[in-house]
Amino acid sequence: MCLFQLRPQPSDSGFVRGHSKNVAKNRLNLTNKKFVMNIIVTGATKGIGRAVCERFAKEGFNLAICSRNAEDLKTFKNELNSQYPDIQVLTKKCDVSKKRAVLQFAEFVLKKWDKIDILVNNAGVFLPGQIHKEEDGILEKSIETNLYSAYHLTRAIVPHMVEQQSGHIFNLCSIASIMAYPNGGSYSISKFALLGFSKVLRAELLDKGIKVTAVLPGGTWSASWKGVDLPLERLMPAADIAESIWSASQMNASTVVEEILLRPQLGDL
Repeated sequence: MCLFQLRPQPSDSGFVRGHSKNVAKNRLNLTNKKFVMNIIVTGATKGIGRAVCERFAKEGFNLAICSRNAEDLKTFKNELNSQYPDIQVLTKKCDVSKKRAVLQFAEFVLKKWDKIDILVNNAGVFLPGQIHKEEDGILEKSIETNLYSAYHLTRAIVPHMVEQQSGHIFNLCSIASIMAYPNGGSYSISKFALLGFSKVLRAELLDKGIKVTAVLPGGTWSASWKGVDLPLERLMPAADIAESIWSASQMNASTVVEEILLRPQLGDL
């Protein structure tokens, strides 16, 4: 199941003058650097993050990506450059649970690019457990990775989007952002908070030409499910999540998809 929640985007915000015209020009002339689109994706080498990178690279977007594993970044960059030689791929090793590392990643990107079209706060960690049983420190680790990373990176990037009067921010929330489930524990707490962050950000930026979309996927094939004995059709492919993000990014300047809710056809696990 996929549910899109759409609302009008203020038409006098400058978004039409910026983002929508650049999208059209980008489609006409990807080789002209003036009109090439730039996207930042955290947690980019696996699962949903990787699928998002592949989907936008296919459309000619330049990519700025980060991951905790430098070798994974190098390998993925080579794969992308081999398949899409005309795009630029910026990479930086980054532990997004560390504020300083997140700000260094933002600084690295902003030194290379003078325009950010899309930010995808995808990096996250899932540590199963129950609140009254999980180890001490699990809440802090979950909040630092799943919430603070998006908060700090967004704060670093948004001023530049405000200046250019355009941009789109996607926050990878979860079904766990809207419902409690067994062994959700601190993970659910952090994802509820990320959805709240998205709603507040949406309200703050709606008159500045910047769109904010919360993405709430259910069970999706990723590294978190590695080794689990389940039939392929029991979970969603990451490419479907990426496709929904791409579709939301292509809406008319006067429309914003506030939330995307996706679940496996057979229901939640």
